[in-house]
Amino acid sequence: MTSTATDLPGQNLPLDPPGPLAGPVLRPGDADYAAEVSGFNLAYHPAPALVVAATSTQDVSVAVRWGAQLGLRVVAQSTGHGLYDDRAGTLMVTTRRLTGVTVDADGPAPTARVAAGARWRDVIAATAPYGLAPLSGSSSSVGAVGYTLGGGIGVLARQYGFAADHVRALTLVTADGTVRRLTADAPDGTPEADLFWAIRGGRVGFGIVTELEIALFPVARLHGGGVFFDIADAPAVLHAWRTWAPQLPREVTTSVALLQLPPDPQLPPPLSGRFVVHLRFASTGPVDQAEALLAPLRASAPIIMDTVGELPYAAVDAVHMDPPLPLPALGHGFGLSDLTPEAVDALVGTCGAGSGSALVIAEIRLLGGALAEQPAVANAVPGRSSAFGFWAIGVPMGPAADVVPAHLRRAADALTPWRDGGQPNFVDLDGDAGVRALYPDAVRQRLARIAAAHDPADVLGGTAMFG
Repeated sequence: MTSTATDLPGQNLPLDPPGPLAGPVLRPGDADYAAEVSGFNLAYHPAPALVVAATSTQDVSVAVRWGAQLGLRVVAQSTGHGLYDDRAGTLMVTTRRLTGVTVDADGPAPTARVAAGARWRDVIAATAPYGLAPLSGSSSSVGAVGYTLGGGIGVLARQYGFAADHVRALTLVTADGTVRRLTADAPDGTPEADLFWAIRGGRVGFGIVTELEIALFPVARLHGGGVFFDIADAPAVLHAWRTWAPQLPREVTTSVALLQLPPDPQLPPPLSGRFVVHLRFASTGPVDQAEALLAPLRASAPIIMDTVGELPYAAVDAVHMDPPLPLPALGHGFGLSDLTPEAVDALVGTCGAGSGSALVIAEIRLLGGALAEQPAVANAVPGRSSAFGFWAIGVPMGPAADVVPAHLRRAADALTPWRDGGQPNFVDLDGDAGVRALYPDAVRQRLARIAAAHDPADVLGGTAMFG
């Protein structure tokens, strides 16, 4: 019997898909629905009207055509790290089952093919045996595709640039359900070249990517980890860091964070339940050079704990020590043109000791190096002029739930005089409006034109995002 969409508010169209689907189809109330739509960020509870759990690119194509027939916005979700709304009333395509990673290590330009549901840990596990590394992020639990399409700033970023700069090809399902293979050598001015430019940095609204082909780099080890100081020493450490960090060679990536850690037996005893300054450091250079570069910051204040040392690239999570398990989080971030003494004081005053801040992390990351350079094949990645990046997170639960947004806004307002650009992967608090604001007018208008050309009904939301 043909089912109808009468259980979906405002819909009267048949629910029969326009083609065969190998993956399950779920609606609100189905036994597996909540588990299927849940993401890493537990602050949001996705509520799509319909879910297609894709097992192939063909499933994604059918799902997109189905959403268009039903008049539903179609969204994709892999790990759910990038959630910043509840996806209500959409058709959600979950790609977590597409986990394949294939490495081509031969020749002077090794690559990996990475399916839409693969996490960075899957990619690293496949590439490490060859002494190769992807441009992965600070946490290997993050989905590789969404991270890359949003720009992608990881521990190798100052040396090699944004992850999006090194996409060689991709498989994309556009709003009409067409499967397209886009490559870096598409002739300028063609629809393929426009899409390839837009999706790398525009991230959403142009199609659903089911596979990326990315460059790999000859990195097998790092000299990295963290140095921890008491929060009372934040002024000394941050003022030292702001003059030290910009002098570093591009093979070094570093950030510094004000970190409120919970009492957790899984944390090292010196850190459990403590408010600390966390200096993050990663270098691909020689050990003696890395140790010499780090010495001035180690001398900036008494050290609580120091984990910096030789690491295989597969242990890259040890640098940032991001939480590996899902948790509720509300974040906000943007680029900074400079980190002046006044900017440091503003950060410490709103997020440091005695500030009353409910934010569990407030981080400043050094950018520049290859991140400031244009890639060989142009893309839409914004924020190349930013010298630093700011990122803060609060956990909106318990007593802090009502105050986290205001504390994020307070920290952001304090740093507004130095605000300069940003990345779509780091915009939560301002939602779609915050994403739009990242792009210069000419870039945003081009993104809107490309979205409208390939998706006149705005099935994938590109026109709504950039128009």
